[in-house]
This record gives sequence, C-alpha cells and structure tokens, in this order.
Amino acid sequence: MKVLFIGGTGVISSAVSELALKKGFDLYLLNRGNNSEFFPAGAKAIIADIRNEQNVESLIKNTRFDVVVDWIAYQPEHVKTDIRLFKGRTDQYIFISSAACYKRPVNHYYIDESTPLYNPYWQYAQDKIACEELLMKEFRENSFPVTIVRPSLTYGVTSIPHILNSRKSRWTLIDRMRRGKKIIVPGDGTSLWTITHNTDFAKGFVGLIGNVQAVGHAFHITSDEVLNWNQITDVIGKAAGVKPDIIHIPSDFISAFAPDLKGNLLGDKSESVVFNNSKIKRFVPDFVATVPFSEGIKQSVEYYESKPELCQVDEEFDELMDRIISAYETGLKLANKN
Repeated sequence: MKVLFIGGTGVISSAVSELALKKGFDLYLLNRGNNSEFFPAGAKAIIADIRNEQNVESLIKNTRFDVVVDWIAYQPEHVKTDIRLFKGRTDQYIFISSAACYKRPVNHYYIDESTPLYNPYWQYAQDKIACEELLMKEFRENSFPVTIVRPSLTYGVTSIPHILNSRKSRWTLIDRMRRGKKIIVPGDGTSLWTITHNTDFAKGFVGLIGNVQAVGHAFHITSDEVLNWNQITDVIGKAAGVKPDIIHIPSDFISAFAPDLKGNLLGDKSESVVFNNSKIKRFVPDFVATVPFSEGIKQSVEYYESKPELCQVDEEFDELMDRIISAYETGLKLANKN
C-alpha cells in the first residue's frame, strides 16, 4: 500500500511512521527535511513545504497514493490545499484533528465521537473544528474520502506531558521539581485525564490506514488509563526521583495572569475528561493501549538525561510560574489577614 505522510517526524507521527513501515507499507514522507533525526529508515523522502502548493503539485503530479495523512494541517486553508492536491489521487485522506474540539465546558465527563464539537476558549480547537466541517462537507457533496482522527494528550520519549509545562523546553518541569520549586496543578488536582503513549496511539491509527470502512468517520484514539492531575504530577516526580511540591491554583486565576494559557486550561485540560474508545476498537479490533504512564514517562526522563543538550530550562516560562505562584500566595496572605 502506497502511503503519503505530510509531516511524519513529530512526536505522534514518528511512532506511526515506524509502525507503518513495520507493517510493510510503502511510506513516503513529504516535509521540509528539518527533523532528520526522526526520519524513519525505509521511508522515501519528498522534500517540500506543503504550504508551497505549486511546488508540491509539480513533485506529485504523476503520483497516486492509496492513503494520504496530513499531520500538520491546522487551518481551513490548509485542508483546502490538500483537497485541491489529492482529490482523485487517493482512496483515503486522514485529517489529524484534536480531542480539544469536543464541547467545552463538558456536558458529561465520558466522551465519545458523538459528543458535540464546540470550544469557545481556544482558537486552535476552533480552527480544527472548521477544518473538520469543511472536509465533511466535501465528503458529503463530492465523495472526498476523509477519515478524521482526534488525538488527545499524546507523548513519546521526546516529550514530558503535563497540564502546565513549557512548550519550548519540556525539561523545565523536571528541573523545577528537582530544584524543589513549587509545581502548579490547576484547580484541586482531582480532575481526570488520559495521557497516551505514541506507540499505543500508533496501533489504533495504523489500523485505520486503508480501512475503507473508516471513510466518513471520526475517531479518537487514547489509552484507557485514567489519572487525575495530582496523580500525574506525582508519577512524573517519581520518574524524576523526587516528590513534587504541588500548589493548587484556580485555572481562571492562571488564565487571567497568563492569557496565553487559557486555551490549554479552560479550553482543554482543566475539566475531567475520559474517552470512550469503543469505536476505534470496533474498527480496529486488535487495538489495545499497553504502556502505563508510569513506564512511558520514565522512558522520557531517561531519554532526556541521555541527551544533555535537551535538558535546557525555559527561563521565561520558569519565571512566569514563579510570578503566578507569588501573586496567588500574596492574595492568600491578604485573605487570611481578613
């Protein structure tokens, strides 16, 4: 089966690329070639920028792919480009959306694919919803063979996932823990969440590649392990060899102090969310997530420690956390005086 990944070397997609090759797929990766460390052996490279439609068209004009997966489409204009490029050139187009598209605030903590898509807090999710709507319209009106996949918080050895961590340098969280600095956990830390290892996600995803029954459908693919954010933070600390000093701060306080964090908190992770994976298991019967977070995060910490160049601290984020904590503790002291 001839498969094209647009992207294919990121945290999630790299694990899917590796498994797809193991399954014997004839895999092509179209990207700019900037992440060669994670370019899988055995894949064929098409060096191009997908945002340069004319150049991509010239490179693939005589090529047909059984399946096309776009890992880096974030806005409607991106999927419009894909529709123009691949209409009539593929039997299945897989769009990577996000579980952040599911309705926030939630009506019920247990989410399946019938949950409405609505997120007034986060532009990222709103753009993904717009992409989904455009693609499903194209499916209904012009038979464009789309399948939609909505990952939730998915990680691998190159990431250290947490409700509040630097995107620039994930090691920042571990550094704070090991220096004994307070770690912010929004709310009271008892909201439920699911974190999925990329190798587990890959099992479900690869089962959808070339699955004609999946065309026209949307899926999320997550672990069935459910932890609250206090537990998640403690598990990360254990992997780092320390007991985290947790401080609980309301999400709306954090968002008011740092508006850029509002989407990630109020638009995604501050409420309890548990995913019903029965649909992906119906379409991919052998899918099962087997990597517990305690094992996966241990692998991540060990990977970072093996690469000192990755163990950098995002000083700006670190200082932001300190300022939020200081402001909150000052407010508590004032309240206690009254």
